Amino acid sequence: MSMGDLRTRRGGKKAFQFNMIVVGSSGLGKSTFINTLCNQPVVPKRAYDDPALCAVEKTISINPVTVETEEDGFKIQLTVVDTPGFGDNIDNSTNFNTILSFIERQYDEVLSEESKIKRNPKFLDNRIHVLLYFIQPTGHSLREIDVEFMKRLSSCVNIIPCIGKSDTFTPKELSDFKKRVMEDIRFYGINVFEFPVEEEDDEETAEENQELRNLLPFAIIGSDDEVMVNGRLVRGRQYPWGVVEVENLKHCDYTRLRSVLLSSHMHELKEITEDHLYEEYRASKLSKLEGLAARVAQMHVQESAASFAPQ
Repeated sequence: MSMGDLRTRRGGKKAFQFNMIVVGSSGLGKSTFINTLCNQPVVPKRAYDDPALCAVEKTISINPVTVETEEDGFKIQLTVVDTPGFGDNIDNSTNFNTILSFIERQYDEVLSEESKIKRNPKFLDNRIHVLLYFIQPTGHSLREIDVEFMKRLSSCVNIIPCIGKSDTFTPKELSDFKKRVMEDIRFYGINVFEFPVEEEDDEETAEENQELRNLLPFAIIGSDDEVMVNGRLVRGRQYPWGVVEVENLKHCDYTRLRSVLLSSHMHELKEITEDHLYEEYRASKLSKLEGLAARVAQMHVQESAASFAPQ
């Protein structure tokens, strides 16, 4: 995006659109993260006191919420898609299909709109620009569901891995777990958004991207509560030994991730989605349709030839 584009958006009423989806097993603080990111309670908590009700929400749901926020002086129309129920079953293959189908459906809607002679000027482009995948803080390595899910979806969406409830680790444990997760990601050939450093990048940009790459996966702490620290209210969690602050860079990576999503890398994530991931999907889809059309045409030719053949 050019500076002229940014100035136009700052001075105009139209908000910059950004779409993301948040995926991960229950109990990792995804809803709290979404509410913190949106700065309002847009996703209700799903805590059940009755154990019998814990099995109710087994089918995965796709719940988009849209809010308008402001970052760096320009408006953003932020759509966050919550996916409650993911990973709650023994066989989660249907979960994978549900999320993959949702992402591809947004591509299909854009492809359909592009094919029209007269396009709708009010058409909403709901293509997903990034998928945040929350990893359980096991302290060991990626689980099978983590590997299979990220491998399956990495060809159609930017994936940024995150560790939920990272305050369950000591700093050393967190550092070791991050290292093991990234080793697994590379070992299994999973494509995640790793903040690539380009030759044309200036020194400051290259250093920033390298620093962000070293933070992967982002360690996330969530809280709906405010606690008093040195005479000021901060969002965080109170423990017997002290306070963990959500927006303290020394405590977790939430602030850095928020900046990536809503400021520093928002345009790059959109650009990769629209110019690379979507174009690859579009080419594959059209190729399959052309192949199907060719086979149907060949069948008609064969049927016509058979009808005129001497009996």
